[in-house]
Amino acid sequence: MPAFLATLVAQAESEIPSSSSTLGYHLAAAFIFSVFGVLTLALCVWIMGRLSPFSLVKEIEEDHNTAAAIVMGAVLIGMSIIIAAAIVG
Repeated sequence: MPAFLATLVAQAESEIPSSSSTLGYHLAAAFIFSVFGVLTLALCVWIMGRLSPFSLVKEIEEDHNTAAAIVMGAVLIGMSIIIAAAIVG
């Protein structure tokens, strides 16, 4: 084996992360993406509340408007699917 090839192989083997550092990296990435996803979903709910011509809290909680609750639930599910697809790639 040529010397430069042996050097490249040794360097590649030394750069392979250990399983504990890989686990830590994946846990940190999962935490960061989950926080990002929750914040994005909260922003979407806030925007939906601002764009609606009526008070969602009053319609859903006080007036028991089932249609408004279904629309808000559909927005939450739809945005959750979009955010999950964006995070996964």
